[in-house]
Amino acid sequence: MDYLIRFVQMHESFRQAETDAIADLEGLQMQWLHYSADAPFAIIRFTGPTGETTSAARTLIARSILATSIHELWGTGPDYPTLHTSIRALTSAQWPAYQHTSFRFTIDSYHSSRPLASQHTLIESFAYMSFTGPIAMRNPANHFTVFEESRLDAPTPHRLYFGRLVGASGRKQALVKYNLKKRTYIATTSMDAELSLVTANLAQAAAGKLIYDPFMGTGSFPLACAHFGATVFGSDLDGRSIRGQGARSVKANFEQYATASNYLGGFVADLTNTPLRHTRTLDGIICDPPYGVREGLKVLGSTRVALKEVVYLSDGTPAHLGANYIPPKKGYRFERMLDDVLSFAAEGLVEGGRLCMWMPVAGAGEEAEYEIPRHPALRLVSECTQDFNKWSRRLLTYARCADGEVDADALLAYRARRSVLSEAEIGPEVKTTANNLNAFRKRYFEGFRERSAESRCD
Repeated sequence: MDYLIRFVQMHESFRQAETDAIADLEGLQMQWLHYSADAPFAIIRFTGPTGETTSAARTLIARSILATSIHELWGTGPDYPTLHTSIRALTSAQWPAYQHTSFRFTIDSYHSSRPLASQHTLIESFAYMSFTGPIAMRNPANHFTVFEESRLDAPTPHRLYFGRLVGASGRKQALVKYNLKKRTYIATTSMDAELSLVTANLAQAAAGKLIYDPFMGTGSFPLACAHFGATVFGSDLDGRSIRGQGARSVKANFEQYATASNYLGGFVADLTNTPLRHTRTLDGIICDPPYGVREGLKVLGSTRVALKEVVYLSDGTPAHLGANYIPPKKGYRFERMLDDVLSFAAEGLVEGGRLCMWMPVAGAGEEAEYEIPRHPALRLVSECTQDFNKWSRRLLTYARCADGEVDADALLAYRARRSVLSEAEIGPEVKTTANNLNAFRKRYFEGFRERSAESRCD
C-alpha cells in the first residue's frame, strides 16, 4: 500500500530532504511517487524487504518537523466519481476490518474551504463502505480523511485523496516546547526552533551519536540535537555567548529542557585554533557560521609580526597566561571560513557522519556570491534554501565518504590548493577590510542592489 504524507506548506525545499534523512537514519527504504512544492500532499511507497508496513510509516513520521501526519492511501482521483471508484478497487477487501470500530471522517481542503452542510453531504457519499461503529470525534479507533487539493482561487479541487490516519508527527509538541519566547537564554542570532529541529533531523541526530557545533552561540542547534537523544557539545570564539549572565546561559537552556545529561559543555575556540584532536570521532557537525555583517569576520591571530610571537610582561610572565588577557584577532575571509569548516569535517567525521552548514546568498534568484563549497571526502546530500525579502540562505548537508571512496589525487590537489591560498592571504599586500574579505557583507550594505554585468565579472 502507498502512503500519503501531509506536510506543512512552508520551507518547501526542506521537506523531502528531512524525510529522506529520517528514512536513511531509520533504515527505511522508500520511493517518492508524487511530490510538489506547490501542495502539502506527497505520496510515498516503502520498497524494503519488509514491504509496506504501518510500523515503517509511523517510524518515519514520528520525528518529522515539517510533516503533520501520514495516512494509508485508500484512493485518489481528479474528481469524486473517480475517487470512489479508486477506493472500491483498492480497498474494498479491507472494509470489514473497520466496519464495527469507532471512526471519524474529516475534510482537509487546501486552497479552498467547504461549509459544514457541504462537508456533511460529502461524507455521506462514502456510506457504501458500511461503517456501523460509533462516530467518535475524539480519539476514534480509525480516522479517515478526504484531502482536496485546489489551485488558488479555483472553484473546484483538481486532485482528491482519501486515506486512513496511521500516525502523527511530534511537530506541534516540539515547536511549543522549544519556542524561543519561552527559552531561558537567547540572543538576536538564535536560530528559530523549527529550523533548528529540521537541521538536527538532517544531521541525523539520535541517541548514541556525538554532535559538535563550532559556532554554538546560545546553543540552538545542540539543544535541538539533544531533543533527539544525541550527546552534544560546542564552542564559540566569543565565550560570553556560552557563559551568558547569571542564571541565563547555554547550560541553563539544557536544564530547562531536562537534557543537561546530553550536554558535554562548551569552550572558547575557533576552527583554526581548535583544541580538539584530529581524530574521526564525530557523528555530526552542525553550524550556522557568522555572516560577518554587524562586525567583520574575525579569527584568532594577528597580521602584526610582533603579535605572532609570545608576548612577555615586564615580570617575564607570558601575557596570554593572564586572567584578563584578550587574544588578538585578525580579519577572516568568508570563503576561507567555509573551506575550513569542510576541511575540519572531513578530518573529524566518522564514515557516513554528516555536516549541516548554513551559508548566505545575496538576493533571491540572483547569481550567488559563493559557489557551494566542495571537498573530495564529503558528498553533498542536499541543498535547501530559505528565502527572505532581499536575500536567502542555504542549508548544505554533506556526508563523510568512506576512505576507499575518496579520490586520492583530488584530495592531494585540494590540500595543495588550501596551502597556496593560505600563503596568499597572509601577505602584506592583501587588503583585509571587512568588505574585501566578505562579498556578502558588501552586498548587504549596498542593499542588494542589482549589479551590472561588469561588476558581476569583477
